[in-house]
Amino acid sequence: MRWFEVTVFATEQSQEIIANYLHELGAGGVSIEESWSPDKPRDTSLGQWYDKPLNDIPAGYAYIRGYFPEDSDPDAVISELERLLPGLPEFGFDAGEYKMSVAEVDEEDWAHAWKKYFKPIAVSDRLTIKPTWEEYEPREGELIIELDPGMAFGTGTHPTTALCLRTLESAISGGETVVDVGTGSGILAIGAVRLGASRVLAVDLDPVAVTSATQNVELNGLHDVIEVRQSDLLGVLREGEAASRAENAVRPPVDIVVANILAEIILLFISDVMEVLKPGGIYIASGIYKNKEADVEAALLAAGFDIIDKVREDDWIAFVAGKPKGDAE
Repeated sequence: MRWFEVTVFATEQSQEIIANYLHELGAGGVSIEESWSPDKPRDTSLGQWYDKPLNDIPAGYAYIRGYFPEDSDPDAVISELERLLPGLPEFGFDAGEYKMSVAEVDEEDWAHAWKKYFKPIAVSDRLTIKPTWEEYEPREGELIIELDPGMAFGTGTHPTTALCLRTLESAISGGETVVDVGTGSGILAIGAVRLGASRVLAVDLDPVAVTSATQNVELNGLHDVIEVRQSDLLGVLREGEAASRAENAVRPPVDIVVANILAEIILLFISDVMEVLKPGGIYIASGIYKNKEADVEAALLAAGFDIIDKVREDDWIAFVAGKPKGDAE
């Protein structure tokens, strides 16, 4: 099968929202290649190994590539992007001097070739993500997440995912119930159980993500403690008392909610998170670029959350917010 590869050359700060546009326009997959100039440090604090050489992408820019079936209309995709990208400053983003192009590629070129760059990676002192196709001998006490993300978001290599996993490691002491909103590959749900959570509900509106997360949960042998559902947080609230759910299903209120998605989406359901959490519960919100930090913090405070911590990597922020213990369930 052949695919159309629509490439957008734009700033790194705009890459997440452009990737989201590509998905909404029908992309079957999206890849992002950021600049790796000599003045951009690579984090090796946890033994990360980078086998991809420095590239010649200008500092601060990235290639965002969307892959569309051969029966699609790439010109229509380009036209819609040309309409959308000039409006990014309204959302606090600047795509810079962006360029777009279209090429035809074989499925093998993009669906599998990327795997040679995805190696086992230690994202914290205890957690290591291991691609299913890689051989790896874990050290004593190391917690392994087996992963084949397919076309879903979440490999652990992006700062937002790594931030969430490290923050979950600090938040989970054992036995917690968790809701993972926008689960993607299921990596955060699996990581939460590996760290000691008793049960997790992983939700996503994208059926591709639901399929990917379900498969990864099975790969890790956790189908009895992780439920994957095509839903959003409002759906979880409405269905929370449904008698048809399995006896061990996660129902609100829960101990932890984690969401690694765009800040614009996070801002839409903060009040729902407050309703889902137990008093004293923790909300971990990631996927927030630095230009949205103030907006998210103000919205969390306005909803009644306490800001417990803010964790940073590169220009990305993860908020750790707490529901006051005195709030009624």
